[in-house]
Amino acid sequence: MPANLPPQYFEVEKLYRQARSASEKLRYLEEMLAIMPKHKGTDKLRADLRKRISQFKEMRKGGKGPGRRAPAYLIDKEGVGQVTLLGPPNSGKSSLLAALTKAQPQIADYPYTTRIPLAGMMRYENIQVQLVDTPPLGGEQLDPWLPDLLRRADAWVLVLAPPEDPLYQVEQVKAVLAGYKLTLQERGAGAVPSDAAARPTLAVLNKSDLISDPEEMELYLEFLGEHFHTLAVSAHTGQGLQTFRAELYKILNLVRVYTRAPGKAANFNSPFVIPVRTTIMELAERIHQDLARNFKFARVWGRETFEGQRVQRDYFLREGDVVELHV
Repeated sequence: MPANLPPQYFEVEKLYRQARSASEKLRYLEEMLAIMPKHKGTDKLRADLRKRISQFKEMRKGGKGPGRRAPAYLIDKEGVGQVTLLGPPNSGKSSLLAALTKAQPQIADYPYTTRIPLAGMMRYENIQVQLVDTPPLGGEQLDPWLPDLLRRADAWVLVLAPPEDPLYQVEQVKAVLAGYKLTLQERGAGAVPSDAAARPTLAVLNKSDLISDPEEMELYLEFLGEHFHTLAVSAHTGQGLQTFRAELYKILNLVRVYTRAPGKAANFNSPFVIPVRTTIMELAERIHQDLARNFKFARVWGRETFEGQRVQRDYFLREGDVVELHV
C-alpha cells in the first residue's frame, strides 16, 4: 500500500537532512512522525522513525550524568558550515566573533583570554554559518583537542592584527600548525603534502582602523593577497564585516538552490545549500529517494539558463538556480 505522504512531511524531511546537530535532527524526526498519517502503508516508515528517534534520545542520555558530560571542546556542527577562527594572541578573534554573532566571549586587552572554543551563528542573507573561536596559536604546544577541532572544520579564518607585523604572524601560525601536520590552504598553491590536513583559508587583517598609513595597509594586503583570499576588517568599527560574510560563504564552496512545484512560486527563504558541482540527480536524491528513482527531467531558472530551460540529470547546479523537478 502506498504511503501517500503529505507535502508538509517532505518539507520537514528536507530540514532534517540539512540539520547539523543531534538536537535539531531529533526535533524534525518527531515532527515527521506527528505529520505522517496512520494507515498500513506507513507502518514501516513509522517504525523506522520511532527507531531513529529512540537512537537520538539514547545519544542525549549518554551525555548526561556524573562523569559523562560531553567535553566542552566538542562542538556540534550547525548551519551550512563550521568555520574555525585561528590566529596569534591579541588578534581580536573573540571581538570578531562577538561582532558577527550573538555569542558573548570573554574579551580583554591581555592575551590568552580564550581557553576553550566558543561557537556562534553568523547570518549571511538567508543562511547561517557557524563560527568557532579558539585559543590563540602563540606557542609551540597546542591543547590536545585543538588540532582535531581544526581538522573537523569546513574552513579556517586566519585572523591577524597590529601592532605585530601580520607577515610575521603568518609565519608564526604556519610553524605551529606544521608541528601537528596542519597547513593553511594558500591561493594557487600546489598539492598539499599527503600527511598534512588543510582547509580553505580566508585571511583577515583585523583592527585595520589602527593602521593609519595607507601605504602600510596596501603592503600588507598585497602580500597576504598573493597567498590567501584576503580582506581588511575592524570588529570595533564594523568596517568590512558585510564583505567578510560574503567572502566566507565563497570559500565554503557551496551554492544555494531553490525548488518549486510546477505552477507554484519558489520559497527563497529556505534554500538547499549544496557543494559546488552538485548535479540535478544528486539534488533529487537529497530531497527523497522516490523522487530520484522516478526522475524524468527538470526545468531551471538561473543566471546561466534561459527561463524554464529543460535540463537533464547531469546538469551542474549554480548559485541561485530555481529548480522544478518532474517525475
